[in-house]
Amino acid sequence: MSRLTLRALASTVVLSLAAASSAQAEGTLRIAQQFGVVYLLLNVAQDQQLIEKEGKKNGVDVKVEWKQLSGGAAVNDALLSGAIDIAGAGVGPLLTIWDRTAGRQNVKGVASLGSFPYYLVSTNPNVKTIADLTAKDRIGLPAVTVSVQARILQYAAAKQWGDKEFARLDQFTQTLPHPDAAAAVIAGGTEINGHFGNPPYQDQELAGNPNAHIILNSYDVLGGPSSATVLYTTEKFRTENPRTYRAFTAALAEAARYASANPEGAADAYLRVSKSKVDRNLLLKIFKNPEVRFGVEPQNTLGLAQFLHRVGAIKKKPASWRDYFFDDPVITKGG
Repeated sequence: MSRLTLRALASTVVLSLAAASSAQAEGTLRIAQQFGVVYLLLNVAQDQQLIEKEGKKNGVDVKVEWKQLSGGAAVNDALLSGAIDIAGAGVGPLLTIWDRTAGRQNVKGVASLGSFPYYLVSTNPNVKTIADLTAKDRIGLPAVTVSVQARILQYAAAKQWGDKEFARLDQFTQTLPHPDAAAAVIAGGTEINGHFGNPPYQDQELAGNPNAHIILNSYDVLGGPSSATVLYTTEKFRTENPRTYRAFTAALAEAARYASANPEGAADAYLRVSKSKVDRNLLLKIFKNPEVRFGVEPQNTLGLAQFLHRVGAIKKKPASWRDYFFDDPVITKGG
């Protein structure tokens, strides 16, 4: 064989191997979610295999791996270490990692998981608002200082006492997974007498302990309905896996349409996937709450983002929600 023929053959082999490698990467999607019905769209997508179906439409067989973590810090570590491809966490962790990876991994938001009010629940009868919290109180939340609950609490403190006092209430918080914090609040008798959680845990607490009451609503802090929980990924994954990424966002949009139109079916999907023992009627009450919205467009996130920049929690100042979200055909508007 001539030297030219050998070179051509070698080039063909290299290109074939590269194509095979690319095809394999396109078929893998590892998603990390946390606890609560705020991850319902992922539950519906998993239950109905929507990602796999959308993948076939895009000419790729997608194998989805579902991982469960607790806390934005753990999720961010997993994303940056390459252990997952899509991260599910609060807006707070998204803004933190967006700020810290600028010019490197360039992490940005993929989509919202809808808008839910988050309640800070206390069993201390002397605590009516955050101004009443003292050293006797201990609040469980997913990750001290960085979870979306922690950031909203800081935002509330800044509104109460000024930006210089934004971290005033951090001393009363403790990192604890939602199921553990909820169990402590419902049972009573432990040092955890408060929980800044999400549904259904906050709803179970209010129903399960007569002393449990709401002392803060996230919507009041953020100025209305807002997307507290989101999905995000690295620029590299999005760029190198366009068909998988497109299948994922299309599946999310379909899951949002399904949940909005069929709360009963969505409740059943959540129970099947999560294997939760939560009461179905309680789930339906949450899903039919007029303050709850299922949608992939981010809603009312910019105020929190600009607050975090103002107090030095993030260095970059976003001018728009589009600064920390990727462009995508299924997201035509946001906030």
